[in-house]
Order: sequence, then structure tokens, then C-alpha cells
Amino acid sequence: MAFPGTLDGHYRQVERIDAVRKSDLEMGDCLVVETRNSRYRIVSLGDGTYRVSGGWFDRCGGPVVMTIAGCTWGGSAIHTDIAAGVGLFLEFGNRVMTTRIQSFRFIPSQRSDSIH
Repeated sequence: MAFPGTLDGHYRQVERIDAVRKSDLEMGDCLVVETRNSRYRIVSLGDGTYRVSGGWFDRCGGPVVMTIAGCTWGGSAIHTDIAAGVGLFLEFGNRVMTTRIQSFRFIPSQRSDSIH
């Protein structure tokens, strides 16, 4: 997917792509993100951090607690509220950037109204 070359064009295009926003993720929600080279499993911890495994993180010792900086179009412009978007690059809080996202799957947590 090609994106417009201006920053304004990028931000208008975001509304049209298949994406999930960080603000939509609740504690326990999971994203499975397939990039060109890797698969990542991202679980929201509900406080702006995520337990991340897969890809680069598995090569560095397994799941880690991490923030998500947002998604880029491949340059330095970043949309800070997008957790995953088809055609974009996911950037984590430690500055690790994935290859282009091919697809993602959102798996909501199993919520219960009962108190245990």
C-alpha cells in the first residue's frame, strides 16, 4: 500500500487502513502481529505496557514488558496511538522497529462480571 508523501496525507490515510489503536486495548487483550519477517504476540497489561514475545524479542531472551511507541510509514513520522496497522511498521519503546505489518489479529480478553 502506498501512502501520500506529506505528513498531512499520512494522517488522513490512517483513518482508511486496517488498524487497531492502543487506546482500544484493555488489560488482557492480545494482538498477534504478522510482519514480513516475524510474528509478534502482544498482550496489554492495562497500564500502557505490553508483554511482547516473538521476532526480535525471542532472539533476546523471550517475553519482555515493553511500551509501544506507535506505527510509522517507514520514515520518522509516527502515529503514536496505533498499535498495529496493515502496511505500517510497528515501533516499540526500545526503538526496535518491525518489518512491514502484513496482518494482525485482535483477541479480546475473556472478561467476567463476577468477582472472585
